[in-house]
Amino acid sequence: MRILQLTATLDPEAGGPAEGVRQSVQALSALGHRVEIASLDAPDAPFLAQPGAIVTGLGPPQGKYGRTPHAVPWLREHGPRFDAVVVNGLWQYHGFAAWRALRGLGVPYYVFAHGMLDPWFKRAYPLKHLKKWLYWPWAEYRVLRDARAVLFTTEEERVLARQSFWLYRAREQVVSYGTAAPPAHAAPLRAAFFAARPELEGKRLILFLGRIHPKKGCDLLLRAFANLAQRAGDAHLVLAGPGSDDTLAALRDEARRAGIEARVTWAGMLKGELKWGAFYAADAFVLPSHQENFGIAVVEALACGVPVLISDKVNIWREVAGDGAGFVAPDTVAGTERNLRRWFALDEQARTRMRARAAATFRERFTVEAHARRLVDVLEADAARPTYPLERSARLSSS
Repeated sequence: MRILQLTATLDPEAGGPAEGVRQSVQALSALGHRVEIASLDAPDAPFLAQPGAIVTGLGPPQGKYGRTPHAVPWLREHGPRFDAVVVNGLWQYHGFAAWRALRGLGVPYYVFAHGMLDPWFKRAYPLKHLKKWLYWPWAEYRVLRDARAVLFTTEEERVLARQSFWLYRAREQVVSYGTAAPPAHAAPLRAAFFAARPELEGKRLILFLGRIHPKKGCDLLLRAFANLAQRAGDAHLVLAGPGSDDTLAALRDEARRAGIEARVTWAGMLKGELKWGAFYAADAFVLPSHQENFGIAVVEALACGVPVLISDKVNIWREVAGDGAGFVAPDTVAGTERNLRRWFALDEQARTRMRARAAATFRERFTVEAHARRLVDVLEADAARPTYPLERSARLSSS
């Protein structure tokens, strides 16, 4: 198949969706499909250089919505070259551009929601939700309504998506999601990380790695760790990832007030070998998020054999709990503390068993190759059908 992956940005600091697009392209290409990427980024953005991939920057984007006059003409001209267009994410111009450009061309497009219809955003940011309502009826609602299918990574995401807007129609498909296997040479990667951070060697590292954003629950993590710090021996928190100056300043103040400043390292954004070295150096990975559609970093930790301590708002929590690959609790201080306490209470033999289960969970459930095969199955089965009626729609109250 010829597939276009359309995304708002490939900027690594954008988090999981951008990384997912890059890895999906590699996995689909390995299966023999021709895949290209188009994004709203400026054509000269340095991160658009992807080995072995054709990438087109349609920007530069204007404002947070990312409108660019180049998107619709480019999609109209080049869309017919593809058997399918996969729109990654909502709330930015690339989806509306696809709807405008492709409707009359007979080119099917699919929308990967990436958790962006989760009702948590409505509760957490009511003013932003009101703003979204202003253009939902004429933009995102139509994008979803007319998509050949709206793709969700888990059944839980699909059900939650129906709760954000009462005006909602979609052909729904649940597909898997995944990430690439990590580099296998753990020892040199771990050594490289400790060479960059020698003050952490010999400590029992509890790792958070991802965007440092209020929804991630880093404030809960700091408070929970502070409550256990005196009984946690040589445990040390590592918070790695980009964040706004205001968010980072507030969290640093939290650590100072809690008296754990010396036991927290702010590692910044880690890439390449340092990122994988941090995973391999970690005793456990923690994510007490208030909302997480999939959690690429959670799966990367599992891939490295690192048990995960997550909230029940991470949509793969059932798989983690069922496989015994970590601990799950509510997204509260008490829940986060319970996860940490249970991990600290394990003996070395039990921790070793959980590490093995973490690695097995990745292999059995979350490889990017499995995701690519499932996505192709959906696209090919859909293409084989003679007509495309809207089999099922959902109109649910936002209450």
